[in-house]
Amino acid sequence: MSLLKSWTGGAVILLALAGGLRAEVTVSQSNDPTEVAEQGLMSVLWTERSAMSAIDKRRVTALTMAPARSKKHATLPDVLSAKWLSEQPAAKGDKQFECLSQALYFEARGESVKGQQAVAEVILNRVDDPRFPGSICGVVHQGNSRACQFSWYCDGRADTVHNKGAFAEVAKVARAMIDGAPRSLTEGATYFHTRAVRPSWSRRFAKTASIGHHIFYANPVRTASN
Repeated sequence: MSLLKSWTGGAVILLALAGGLRAEVTVSQSNDPTEVAEQGLMSVLWTERSAMSAIDKRRVTALTMAPARSKKHATLPDVLSAKWLSEQPAAKGDKQFECLSQALYFEARGESVKGQQAVAEVILNRVDDPRFPGSICGVVHQGNSRACQFSWYCDGRADTVHNKGAFAEVAKVARAMIDGAPRSLTEGATYFHTRAVRPSWSRRFAKTASIGHHIFYANPVRTASN
């Protein structure tokens, strides 16, 4: 029965690709799978052969080839560096890009490029985590009546960019991370804090990295025993 299902599934896909090629396959209504296979297999094979001959070879090639990695993503390094950033054009983008750039500026402009990349990883990891908002701006602006996840956003001070050079640098980091630079530094971290504090919540999470002035954490892996 599994063989018949496999051939039948292939025939259905190929018929759809053929763009209008039609054929009828008569299948026995018997509950005996052997009888079904004997009566229907030759008809299925003929249908598949007819459908294959009607498909544009270019479409077959496109479907069977693995997607190529874009040139843009292929040039992104695993770990960003000041040298690499200096070779990149001025960064620009949409509202989500602006939100990530602002977060990196106010949270990590004093960090190395590696430290800025690590903070960007946390924000993007949160976007991918269903426990957090599903957009960069949603994550960056998340808060409640008591506080914000990123304190700079609701500290009562104007979010004014005074250091244009620093902002241009973190904007390049934001652009690279949104464009698909690997999140290779923090092992899936969704939290971080500065070395100057030790919040109580940090004892409940798994420490994944220590980069610059920040320590990074991920939710601990739950097992059947905990």
